[in-house]
Amino acid sequence: MRRLLDFLYDASAWLAALAMVGVLLMVLLSIVSRQVGFHVPGTDAYAGYAMAAAGFLALAHTLKRNEHIRVTLLLGRLRGKSRRALEMWALSASVLLGALFAFYSVRLAWVSRTINDISTGNDATPLWLPQLAMAVGTVILLVALVDEWVLELRGKRQSVETEEALHNE
Repeated sequence: MRRLLDFLYDASAWLAALAMVGVLLMVLLSIVSRQVGFHVPGTDAYAGYAMAAAGFLALAHTLKRNEHIRVTLLLGRLRGKSRRALEMWALSASVLLGALFAFYSVRLAWVSRTINDISTGNDATPLWLPQLAMAVGTVILLVALVDEWVLELRGKRQSVETEEALHNE
């Protein structure tokens, strides 16, 4: 199961990297088209869609690599059961918020698909397509949050110590 979850997080990160390449290509296409004298409609919108996809698809991988910003002012001073209780509370709140975020992201993409919602630009992109990347990213983030919650519950979660976090800056 661990290998499958790690593969899921890594695959999501690779998709985020591909989305960043998409941003680069859209920006380059926009620059080159202006220099050559032709216009490709929608490059700004597609660059924005790719940027959003990159951000959402990278969330779970970033969480699992302990790269999310954490405020450890209080947590760093606690030890033992009180520290574990605060960690469990924070992870439980994260799972709840992640579940809401995932639910409403999936719902947004579903509703956009159902009502055939399209962008207002001249590219007329069906909005469920870029929203799908957000929905997938938030669902994978929810899986990662539940994974962290279960690891903490079982006492197998690797937490970042305050000193270690300072060395990353």
